[in-house]
Amino acid sequence: MTRRIVGLALALLLCVVLFYISRFWDFRLWTGKLLGIEGLRPQGGLLALWLRGTPLAPYELLVWVVGGFLVLSLAERLFTWAWPVPEHKDDVQ
Repeated sequence: MTRRIVGLALALLLCVVLFYISRFWDFRLWTGKLLGIEGLRPQGGLLALWLRGTPLAPYELLVWVVGGFLVLSLAERLFTWAWPVPEHKDDVQ
């Protein structure tokens, strides 16, 4: 049960971070810079800012989806590697 709660909390945290990086973040939860880092602005949309002036700028949403999929897949693999699921032994034949 603890494994599941920790896994869900980490997945939720990653989803919030990915949501903040996307263009869909519309919450202004703080003023100025977050944690003293100038690049973490309160309105989100960091991926568009990072891709501005590159050939990938028109494909920002596609880059965000692929990156989010890769980050969540990697997190799942790391979590499964760190805390393996115990095997169930079936008594039914």
